Amino acid sequence: MLDAKGLRALAHPVRVQLVGLLRKHGPSTATRLAERLGVNSGTASYHLRQLGAAGFVEEDTGLGNARERWWRAVHQVTELRDHDLAALEPDATLAYLRSVAATYTVRTQQTLNSLPSMPREWREGFDMSDWALRLTPAEAVALRAELNAVLDRHRRDLPDTAADAPEGARRVGVIALLLPELDTPESDTGPDPAAGAKPL
Repeated sequence: MLDAKGLRALAHPVRVQLVGLLRKHGPSTATRLAERLGVNSGTASYHLRQLGAAGFVEEDTGLGNARERWWRAVHQVTELRDHDLAALEPDATLAYLRSVAATYTVRTQQTLNSLPSMPREWREGFDMSDWALRLTPAEAVALRAELNAVLDRHRRDLPDTAADAPEGARRVGVIALLLPELDTPESDTGPDPAAGAKPL
């Protein structure tokens, strides 16, 4: 659960991506992480130290040596559920959420770039859809809980459990966004032509 210090520490897209890579692939060095992100190793090292000070990553002393530091994620999940904190730290909250959104955009683009060479069976599992719903705030909260319950029924992908997955299993990223559109006129009840759009 994010506190004010953690919220400010993650208010940078490189840091969000670094934590994500360590959670996805396990321990790594600043040099290897920098290569994955397309930044220099000094930048990666700086952000890893900031994440370490905030308690998101730590040095993996079992892997490193005098010349090379290895880092690992401390947690597998980060949640912002403290609405009072969001109200007290609006700038940091917005910067953090923008960093997360930017990371999701990068991940989506990476998948789209690999789509032409993706095996057909995996292309059939690929999906990009949006649905226009008309909900009350309570219904939106219930929908979020429902979606989380569905995802909880499926196998999580963690570095230390990947070997136990069935043959042919690969990482599948599910990015769920519930986006209240409060600027939409209440009388606008016509169909949304983009709702449910599926490019493939």
